[in-house]
Amino acid sequence: MSDLLILAFDTSAAHCAAALLRGDAVLAARAEEMGRGQAERLMPLLEEVLAEGGASWDDLDRIAVGVGPGNFTGIRISVSTARGLALGLGRPAVGVSTFEAIHLDAPEALAGVPAPRGQIYVQRHLGTPELLPAEGVEVILPPEPRALAVCIARAAARKEPGPRPAPLYIRPADAAPSRDAAPRLLD
Repeated sequence: MSDLLILAFDTSAAHCAAALLRGDAVLAARAEEMGRGQAERLMPLLEEVLAEGGASWDDLDRIAVGVGPGNFTGIRISVSTARGLALGLGRPAVGVSTFEAIHLDAPEALAGVPAPRGQIYVQRHLGTPELLPAEGVEVILPPEPRALAVCIARAAARKEPGPRPAPLYIRPADAAPSRDAAPRLLD
């Protein structure tokens, strides 16, 4: 693995997690469980992780972000933050799915991510992600959030930067369009 300094973060579930790695060395890693508030907490958490790791924004070689699957809004928070940081810092941002993070240590496993309504997102290594009923499906689940952020950084170190990170959506969002008529726009 290279000696790139990578800041990784994830808000794809009820958490806000971040890790700073140089090569295999974890310089700092933190996670907080939270059902809401990731948008307000993410940037301060990243600042804390950088400070704990003795690094600044300018020191970073790469930004890594968890792209899901998971909570629709949470994924959008992380991905938009990573894109903005990459643009502002002039550094590449690399998207890493939770499946990729799981497959780092269990490449042949059926990786699984809990989904709403008794379902589970699953993917075999390099396979197509699916949404299945969770009952009776044996999977390897993601590690706890702090370890997940570390795995995201490790996976990003092995990937060549490509297109901007994008959310991994396996199903449409639960949000429904408004039933109210759109407002009339004035010229």
